[in-house]
Amino acid sequence: MFAWWGQMVVRLRWSVLAAALVLVAVGSTWGVGVFGQLTGGGFDDPASESSRAAERITRELGPQGADLVVLWSSDGPAVDEPAFRDPVAATVAGLRQRSEITSVTTWYDTQAPALLSTDRRATYALIQLRAADKDDKAAAYEELRPALAAPGVRTEVGGATAALQESNAQTTEDITRAELLSMPVLLVLLVLIFGGLVAASTPLLIGGLAILGAFVAVRLVNMVTDVSVFAINVITLIGLGMAVDYALFVVSRFREELAAGRDTPAAIRRTMATAGRTVLVSGLTIATAMASLLIFPQAFLRSMALGGMAAVLVAMLAALTVLPALLAVLGHRIDALRVPLPWRRRARGGRPAAGETGGAWARIAHSVMRRPVRYLVGVSVLLLVLATPILRMEFGGFDDRVLPASAEPRVVSERIAAEFPGGTIAPIDVLVSGASPEQAQPFVDRVAAVPGVTGVQVAASRGASTLLTVTYPGEPTGDAAHDVVRALRALPAPGGAEVLVGGRPGVDLDLIDGLADRLPWMALLMAAAILVLLFLAFGSVVLPVKAVLMNLVSIGASFGVVVWIFQDGHFADLLGFTPTGFIEPSNPILMLAVLFGLATDYEVFLLSRVREEWDRTGDNTASVAIALQRTGRIITAAALLLIIVVAGFATGEMAYIKLIGIGMIVAIVVDATLVRALLVPATMRLLGRWNWWAPGPLARVYRRFGIKESDDEPGPAAPEPRHPAFTK
Repeated sequence: MFAWWGQMVVRLRWSVLAAALVLVAVGSTWGVGVFGQLTGGGFDDPASESSRAAERITRELGPQGADLVVLWSSDGPAVDEPAFRDPVAATVAGLRQRSEITSVTTWYDTQAPALLSTDRRATYALIQLRAADKDDKAAAYEELRPALAAPGVRTEVGGATAALQESNAQTTEDITRAELLSMPVLLVLLVLIFGGLVAASTPLLIGGLAILGAFVAVRLVNMVTDVSVFAINVITLIGLGMAVDYALFVVSRFREELAAGRDTPAAIRRTMATAGRTVLVSGLTIATAMASLLIFPQAFLRSMALGGMAAVLVAMLAALTVLPALLAVLGHRIDALRVPLPWRRRARGGRPAAGETGGAWARIAHSVMRRPVRYLVGVSVLLLVLATPILRMEFGGFDDRVLPASAEPRVVSERIAAEFPGGTIAPIDVLVSGASPEQAQPFVDRVAAVPGVTGVQVAASRGASTLLTVTYPGEPTGDAAHDVVRALRALPAPGGAEVLVGGRPGVDLDLIDGLADRLPWMALLMAAAILVLLFLAFGSVVLPVKAVLMNLVSIGASFGVVVWIFQDGHFADLLGFTPTGFIEPSNPILMLAVLFGLATDYEVFLLSRVREEWDRTGDNTASVAIALQRTGRIITAAALLLIIVVAGFATGEMAYIKLIGIGMIVAIVVDATLVRALLVPATMRLLGRWNWWAPGPLARVYRRFGIKESDDEPGPAAPEPRHPAFTK
């Protein structure tokens, strides 16, 4: 099938390239319009108690809570002195005339102690916006921002809407900077790897096509269902990274086939039958891993799944269609515009003969396979040490401390926590529905007696509905706040009434619990799908299980480093972030999906070449040595290029962007070196011919439905497996 596909692409090369140009034109015009169509937020589970509480509060009592918190402060006059009071009063009066605002609550109106700083030189107003949708609130905030300033008084703006807006803007800036930093470095590295400008440009062309094509795909999906802006983050990372990897695999194999003496059509046919098959398996595997995120109800995770799947599948299709069509046009000119590199030795062409296992990577493979137990134990111990910090991983919700220290929403939150009584702008909301205020009063007293509660106020009351706001010590994402939420939910409701607990701490707790509940199912679905795909690719039940275990080892090491750095706070000053003492759970979940797919990508590339040599020779040791010699340099190059793509994320200002970047770099380094170069050869030596074992019924399934391609030059049939101790 794959060889036939290569022939078809050669025959239709100009039509394929014309279609690619159309996609570029559509993507760079209509596709980029997706930026204005996507939604923000999406962190809530619609079925959670906090979401139901928010919906019921709005329905029964009208909009409540503050969307914006405006902090006015001065180094001189106190808040009740004319120099401070008059400009603030004028600003508040103007705000109350704005159609975008429902209410403005200030200390001057309520004399509430929580709105006045302990030194009486700062106060803040709580502003409620009329818009119900988060995107509409963000737009209203942009319109209002200039009107919030009081002349002669320092003005700083925080609150949920401002924090979300700042987070989105900073994330976009971080990703843009990452792209600007990575693209020139990628081009230089590709020139060094390929030795020529023409060959080096092909991965970047496929990367750009993958990103633009994914924009088009996501905009089409957005016409059917809402998609969050987080989809764009994943498209940039996964689309560029996978496109570069796939193009590297395909172009390298094409040049190898040309060097072996094949003409261009034959080289493309052979490339599609080998590297093309690998790209297809890899793309389906990574897309399947990303699809596992669809099990979560939160819109931002589902959007990341959609964005990642679109990016990977478009990158895969581009590498299987546009790239071979381009290679068919270029032919031997793929090596044009060569750059003289003094250390480059002329590569030997052609496929190695049976038993040819020379070269540095082959020597590594032979060294490992002479001492497989020693390497297996040594590397496993090292990786387990790296993974040890996972045992103390703590989860917490979205925290303003992920923003840069200078970001206004974070500054406002920290100042209110430090300078104002009560110290929080995110109280716990408790809705008592179905009881009159008099009937609810005993429940209010019980709430006040809950350990950790620092204050209870009746924020609103209408008919049989009463809203309580509950304050607590520490951060909204801290253990104290979560413990109070749990305790409030455990209180018995007044007779005949219903109690719902929400607010920012409730949302965070529901997010953590909801993600934790579905994480095992996500891992199970992802592992099962990858086991099936790898079985169809290799016809073995042993290799897929081993691949999943190897993936878990490398990902575990990455997670351990992430906990040690971002939860424990090591290198915080050097990396420029504020440790929170916990990990926001959606970050490792996203990393798990992405890294599981990436690790399988390298596994598929190496094992595809091993299988090719095994089918030709039936020699386990020689097959691994030849495959590692042929793929070791390419896997290392692919890993290095992907690290460059990801490294830009590690330079971002947002803490969670740094976390994802550094975690992925660690996983890629571990996977491409310790796992693929050492652990895989060691385990394959110990397993011997059992690497390729499958029971009879499954073997028949593979023969009928397997993702395989018959070799152009078939070798002897591989012998039946026997005990590994007697194999080479």
